[in-house]
Amino acid sequence: MASIAIRGASILDGLGNSPVDGDVVVEDGRIVSVGPSGVAADQEIDAAGATLSPGFIDTHSHDDGAFLRYPDMTFKLAQGVTTVVAGNCGFSAIPASGGSEDMDASGGILAGAAGEFTDLDGYFAAVEARRPAINNMMLVGHNTVRSLTMGLERRAPSPSELSTMRDHVARALDQGACGFSSGLIYRPGRWSETDEVAALTEEAGKRDALYTTHMRNEGDLLLEAVDEALAIAAAGNAHLHISHHKSAGPANWGRISESLAKVDAALAAGRRVTLDVYPYTAGSGRMIEYFNLDAPSRELAEVIRIASCPAFRQYEGRMLKDIAADEGVDIVEMVKRVLTAPKGDRTICIQFIIDEADVETNLLHADMMVGSDGIPDLKGKPHPRLFGTFPKILGHYVRERGLMSLPEAVRRMTSLSAATFGMASRGQVREGYWADLVLFDPATVVDRATYDDPKRQPDGIDLVMVNGTVAFKQGEHQHAGSGAMLRYRQSG
Repeated sequence: MASIAIRGASILDGLGNSPVDGDVVVEDGRIVSVGPSGVAADQEIDAAGATLSPGFIDTHSHDDGAFLRYPDMTFKLAQGVTTVVAGNCGFSAIPASGGSEDMDASGGILAGAAGEFTDLDGYFAAVEARRPAINNMMLVGHNTVRSLTMGLERRAPSPSELSTMRDHVARALDQGACGFSSGLIYRPGRWSETDEVAALTEEAGKRDALYTTHMRNEGDLLLEAVDEALAIAAAGNAHLHISHHKSAGPANWGRISESLAKVDAALAAGRRVTLDVYPYTAGSGRMIEYFNLDAPSRELAEVIRIASCPAFRQYEGRMLKDIAADEGVDIVEMVKRVLTAPKGDRTICIQFIIDEADVETNLLHADMMVGSDGIPDLKGKPHPRLFGTFPKILGHYVRERGLMSLPEAVRRMTSLSAATFGMASRGQVREGYWADLVLFDPATVVDRATYDDPKRQPDGIDLVMVNGTVAFKQGEHQHAGSGAMLRYRQSG
């Protein structure tokens, strides 16, 4: 592989240190020199004083299927994201039986993830055949494992079923998954008891891996859900990672501080606990999971926007209350109409349920990482976080709000995430490390994606390198296909 030199950059090492002016030389996919260098390279890139940092790591993605449907991964690459963690919220592409019905329980979250593969090795081989643009680290999901073993039955597993689930989790971890994820608000995970999840988490604990969770409740019972998450991780002797930490609904705004206090107490007691957050005041997910169809919440319906709706494509990008008003239908009835229509259960919604002050409280918390939680359904109007999360951190929360320094923000999005999720030799601008790099202008980087126009690429990202190959340059995808499938704590 030809050598590449990026000259005259303001280099952020990813560890939170102040920038250093110099050059970075890359050869055979890895960084071979950092600092002043007179060594000639086959390809010379003039950084012109722009900031060069490790590529950003999205700690919370749902890109399992996107790697197969959209291997160019432009919506991540254009942000400077070089690696994602997939398989979150209990939904993972593996294990699978090799049929399309494996993905049914995800209600579209895993759209595109069906294939002939049955395990992580098979999934990785299928993705690699498509030459993905970025890297992928996988979790194995509780909802996937449970539905494959038990279907959608609302009961506890039998001893043999629990044993089968443990075998699935163990196999994925042994093949390189970085942990076990749960989504206890979703079906079928919501029907599981704490001890079931703890038993499966033990498999992660045995391998010093993670238990990541979309907790059972992020609203009225937030604090109880944190207690449960801590208890599960303790019983399984696993590192706990709380996904997209939030306090949902106006009645609960401000309780983030109480939740974080529980995390701080656990850390003080020597527990391993980490978190991530997305920098938006709206969440997004499968709409049917948020409503009881016998008595839909009017309050929630009022703050729902339709992102993707196979049954009513004309509703996409519109607030539910506006659709109901235009059609002369009570909003509660509109909820039922959408969700009971053919493929209504695949409706993805955006819900405005988070307070901006809580977002900032999260971002100010020590070691809070960043995850987009974007759902890559590009047919509709997805949440803008799919395209804008990382530039929004840099542009709004660092440059405009000054919540943290640029070196600290980069640390949270690079070396900290790499260390937490076992991405060996990544997340730092350091000799011997893989050359996942992003060159950007801190003065101009900004997200352009909005709720009305969510698929706009950001500005200010000049160049992205993945495994030593230029993958994105001056707004243009280079179609290098240099992404890799990563295995927990393995450098290759």
